[in-house]
Amino acid sequence: MRLNNSTSEIFVPDKMPAEEALGRITHMGVGAHQDDLEIMAYDGILKCFGNDKNWFLGVTVTNGAGSPRDGLYGHYTDEDMQKVRRVEQKKAAMVGEYGAVAFLDYSSAAAKDPKNSGVLKDLKALFEAAKPTVVYTHNLADRHDTHVAVALKTIHALRELSPALKPEQVFGCEVWRDFDWMTDKDKIALDVSAHENLAAALLGVYDSQISGGKRYDIATLGRRRANATYHASHGVDTSTYLIYAMDLTPLIRDPRLSIRGYVRDYIERFCDEVTERIEKLGY
Repeated sequence: MRLNNSTSEIFVPDKMPAEEALGRITHMGVGAHQDDLEIMAYDGILKCFGNDKNWFLGVTVTNGAGSPRDGLYGHYTDEDMQKVRRVEQKKAAMVGEYGAVAFLDYSSAAAKDPKNSGVLKDLKALFEAAKPTVVYTHNLADRHDTHVAVALKTIHALRELSPALKPEQVFGCEVWRDFDWMTDKDKIALDVSAHENLAAALLGVYDSQISGGKRYDIATLGRRRANATYHASHGVDTSTYLIYAMDLTPLIRDPRLSIRGYVRDYIERFCDEVTERIEKLGY
């Protein structure tokens, strides 16, 4: 497979030829940065872990050059950080037994540029090769511009596929905005209670971020635990860790749907729920 950038790479932990490795994929995550996959697409990683019938493909779109750094990494250049973060993503792929990881190696500016067609072409080529049944990417209400840009490019790449190649499910997941605000009917709750040790290990691989000043490991596991506890107000906990997702599948099945309108509908349903509850209580 040829990807757009000469510095791009497809890494296969078990050394299988890349074409064969992509051919076995069932679940696929498309993240903007190294460690986004382990935060948002853990449901797919977990469903494939220790299962020779399911295989996870992680795609990291950007090169990690602009990541925050401190401590040991405080003096590292952008070039140094790119090398460190690629190694960390490879370590995560080995720990999580991924089928493969694709490094597209774009700058954040390139990923956000709507005129840059390289990301779209690379994603489409990977979707056509892997033919995943389930896809995870960023949610469209995320607070990070690069995350939303990657989600948009993922949606457009999937829309260009022939109907036979389109996945059965596409989820927009939590990173820089969670889904506590979403109405319960709209939330897709992904139970990721199993293998708590694996979740911690995957997040802990990213030392450049954790010791560099961002405790994504604690924050991510805390969010999942909070989701599980606050999921139902009138029932006991039925899981210990939950990831919430937005269902993006309708946007893939019907390319005529407005992406902006689709997200606005989620927000309006939340607004309606809040105001109706206040009215119901007589105010």
